[in-house]
Amino acid sequence: MNVWEAFILGLVQGLTEYLPVSSSGHLEIGHYLLGISGEENLIFTVAVHAATVLSTICILWKELWALLKGFFQFKWNDETQYVLKIFVSMIPVLIVGMFFKDQVEQFFGHGLLIVGCMLLLTALLLTFSHYAKPRQKETISWRDSFIIGVAQACAVMPGLSRSGSTIATGLLLGNKKESIAQFSFIMVIIPILGEMFLDIVGGDFSAAAANGLPTSSLIVGFVTAFASGCIACRWMLSLVRKGKLVWFAIYCAVVGILAIVLPLISC
Repeated sequence: MNVWEAFILGLVQGLTEYLPVSSSGHLEIGHYLLGISGEENLIFTVAVHAATVLSTICILWKELWALLKGFFQFKWNDETQYVLKIFVSMIPVLIVGMFFKDQVEQFFGHGLLIVGCMLLLTALLLTFSHYAKPRQKETISWRDSFIIGVAQACAVMPGLSRSGSTIATGLLLGNKKESIAQFSFIMVIIPILGEMFLDIVGGDFSAAAANGLPTSSLIVGFVTAFASGCIACRWMLSLVRKGKLVWFAIYCAVVGILAIVLPLISC
């Protein structure tokens, strides 16, 4: 992977991690078009995911700091309940990570058909959430936290947008746009950090690192993903408030169709 390829993929990861268009799906498409190997894919994916987590922390640091201060007062306050709801939302993805990780990984790196189908599913979810008009709830409930977590667990599939799935699910459940966007971005921090930790301590990352992905490419990818992630995170928060997600549904539908058709044309 050269520097230019790292820049492109870092930009793709940073933008699509927060926009409801599936970062994993776009990275799969990028790897397919650029011919990136699976080993380089692993190292690079860990690096750019770290960058996007850092961008989330930078953009939402005031909200995160307020939550931590309230939580460590060890009182049953709003902040403590919010943090515990975040943990409830992580239960489904934890179950998937512990018991179905190998099965999920089989869907990656094996063509674009699944990516295309999942992008079309993302388009449907975003469309439903745009036209649905449920009652607006004041706070995200414990039940809704778990259901949103189930949506996040399903979004481990390449092409099924994590932010799109969780935000659309939250909106369909009747939660306010501002509340569900922030909840969606915060709830992903610990699962991504946990997945990174498992990749690093496991043998796969060490074996891939030994194959020598250029340091310059890794740095460029990280910096690009961080910078574009900051922009996309702030932009997405604004877009959700304005209710413009239907345009992303159209985009996902177009890219999904192209992902299905492209390999057929190339044959």
